[in-house]
Amino acid sequence: MPEEILFQVARAAAGYDFKDGADFCGLYMEGPFISAKKKGAQKEEYVRKPDVELFERLQSISGNRFRTVAVAPETEGAMDFIRALSGKARISLAHMTADYDTACEALKIGASQITHLYNAMPPFTHREPGPVAAAADDENCRVELICDGVHIHPAVVRTTFKIFGDDRVILISDSMRATGMPDGESELGGQTVFKNGRYATLADGTLAGSVTNLMDCVRRLVKEMGIPLESAIKCASANPAKAVGIYENYGSLTCGKYANVVILGSELELKMVCHHGEIV
Repeated sequence: MPEEILFQVARAAAGYDFKDGADFCGLYMEGPFISAKKKGAQKEEYVRKPDVELFERLQSISGNRFRTVAVAPETEGAMDFIRALSGKARISLAHMTADYDTACEALKIGASQITHLYNAMPPFTHREPGPVAAAADDENCRVELICDGVHIHPAVVRTTFKIFGDDRVILISDSMRATGMPDGESELGGQTVFKNGRYATLADGTLAGSVTNLMDCVRRLVKEMGIPLESAIKCASANPAKAVGIYENYGSLTCGKYANVVILGSELELKMVCHHGEIV
């Protein structure tokens, strides 16, 4: 998005005070510090080099609501960006053409996560292992998986759990604004998106995020991909809460935390939702 929209988002975040609805736990900045070659469904005209000053201005205006910022580590200035912001925000490697060594260096100096593993990055191959292997080699790196049944083959999901274990996988929806809406046209970052069932694509067929939700991803992991229920729940609750620094209050059924609880039936159907201890 253009800078003026980013600042508009930051101001809205700073002034947001929920009354009814989900807790607002922060912002995840997936662009614009990415590789134009792996831009996915982002508009190339807004892709730019990593800019510490820009991010810090946005962070200040938002009231420090940006919890994670994504960056392509091979781009000009990316390593300096990672060093400067390490400890101030969580840094995730994303939309990149980085090789194994470059990704390793980025993780060594402060990055700690991979945005939607496998998607918008070089593939994992036996001679050029790329960022996937770099993440596997760094025990402190967490990886996100989009388990909508579209972005990643079930066999790859199972293999990823074998490599990383359920302590390091973060289940994400990667959902965009058409989620929950009827099939048809929608919009993402100033581009027209076409929703058709489980698919959201640009006019040229490029995947444009997903139109699923996290609960359906959990169901799909367990019922279609063979991942144990306890692992799926952990990757959808505790792990993401830890990744964005809110585990003190969220992510597990622990005394003293917010009582945000989902009750499911034997087929993982939704039975009840409690928000801050109140049935909603």
